[in-house]
Amino acid sequence: MKPGRELAPPPFARMAADPLRWRLLRELALSDRRVRELVALVGEPQNLVSYHLGRLRAGGMVTARRSSFDGRDAYYRLDLTRCGQLLAEAGASLHPGLAFDPAPIIAPKAPAPKPCAVLFLCTGNSARSQAAEALSRVRSDGQVQSFSAGSQPKPLVHPSTERVMAARGIDLTGQRPKNLSEFARRRFRYVITLCDRVREVVPAFPGDPTLVHWSMPDPAAQEDDPSAFELMADDIETRIRFWLTSIGVPANPVRS
Repeated sequence: MKPGRELAPPPFARMAADPLRWRLLRELALSDRRVRELVALVGEPQNLVSYHLGRLRAGGMVTARRSSFDGRDAYYRLDLTRCGQLLAEAGASLHPGLAFDPAPIIAPKAPAPKPCAVLFLCTGNSARSQAAEALSRVRSDGQVQSFSAGSQPKPLVHPSTERVMAARGIDLTGQRPKNLSEFARRRFRYVITLCDRVREVVPAFPGDPTLVHWSMPDPAAQEDDPSAFELMADDIETRIRFWLTSIGVPANPVRS
């Protein structure tokens, strides 16, 4: 490189350098959010928050989808996998020795974590929350006590949920949809909603658990997409791996 030649900073550096965008990234790393929620969390005007969300979306770091509860709302989500790729590219652009493969997700070495109980919720408890319960239990090697329920549970677990879980080496035989009222008195460290509708009716649980929202479409409602359940399982698999890392639990590799 010739002396004095200027190169533009890589995309991740440009995006993350802005203090407000960095705050938005940090908030979305914890949970999917609506604009009004982000406005309250960062304490900035809605038009400014919306502008920076637009920049993050254009940069491929954040995605948005319409709420299945209220189509006037949209949930914003941080694409952690894409952020990892951009961060790797930023390191390599500074010096070849800083290039790394962002694919492995490894929890930091730490003392054995305290037992962690998590409740996954969706409306019917026949697809998304069942998959999340099973994946978190198996990928954590049982270090996470996982449960799932629904606000309006279906009679049976959806056969396609059983199929995509079986493809990952997980047998759902014996699992049944449950009403969230069955867990009203139980303490959890985390309550994770995977459905925009159920998020609106989540009751208060003892112990003030951390509430997290993953805005995901119902695969059973996408009859015209034969890959809907596979996409659901892939999405939850990724979410679970990143979530386990955030709570200090090593995630087992995907089995197929």
